[in-house]
Amino acid sequence: MSCYNKILTVSLFSILISCSLYAQRADSILYKQVNSTSLYMHIDYPPAYDSSLSYPAVVFFFGGGWNGGSIGQFAPHAEYFASRGMICFRADYRVKSRQGTSPFESLKDAKSAIRYLRAHASELGVDPDKIVASGGSAGGHLAAATAVIDGFNEKGEDLSLSCVPNALVLFNPVFDNGPGGYGFDRVGEAYKEFSPIHNIREGMPPAVVFLGTEDKLIPVETAEYFKTVMEKVGSRCELFLYEGEGHGFFNYRNLENYNSTVERTDQFLISTGFLQGKPDPRLRE
Repeated sequence: MSCYNKILTVSLFSILISCSLYAQRADSILYKQVNSTSLYMHIDYPPAYDSSLSYPAVVFFFGGGWNGGSIGQFAPHAEYFASRGMICFRADYRVKSRQGTSPFESLKDAKSAIRYLRAHASELGVDPDKIVASGGSAGGHLAAATAVIDGFNEKGEDLSLSCVPNALVLFNPVFDNGPGGYGFDRVGEAYKEFSPIHNIREGMPPAVVFLGTEDKLIPVETAEYFKTVMEKVGSRCELFLYEGEGHGFFNYRNLENYNSTVERTDQFLISTGFLQGKPDPRLRE
């Protein structure tokens, strides 16, 4: 073998080893197996991730009416907040279009995701006392519900592990599943145990809420009532209304609103001790 071929062989071997080592740090992780359904969370790490440290974390739940949706919805948000020093998880969960399930299974999965983060906090590099739940629309419902709904836990799950997040970031969230609210046709009388706005209590984590004033699914009055009751039980709730905006106004395709809501979320997380420094607008141009 020529000297050149030996060098080439060694170089290729080094590249393969490097790729193998990199692959061991998976960018997704199986957090739940339900019969034949495998549920994963995609992970976005901070650029200077150090496995010896513990980081604040945020788990995002996509919207889609518990019918569909994709973890890709919050990819830009995850990329940004990873750059700010958080470990970001985008959780898949069961929905009607893919698994033929009800909203109740969606909530079971959301609660399982947060319990998984706490159970595996040390190996994931997560600070178990700094977990943020976030989501949009039905995903916002799931995030809020993990904080306040006692029931709808997966059978056999370790309930000694808390599924209650330490803060909430909610984008046009489905708060009300009661008569006249969103999803009542699917949850029926179970709304009394399933609807976040009907179950607010003391000890709720701090929350920030974003809503467009022309949202046809989530009335402004509902968000204002959520804020009022949260403050009545002694919990912090910031509400930002976006004049003339409809449902899904915060998504990345609406760059101005995306920038605004991300910056306000960043400021909220700074104020609650999850982040330090200042928002970095350069990463959202």
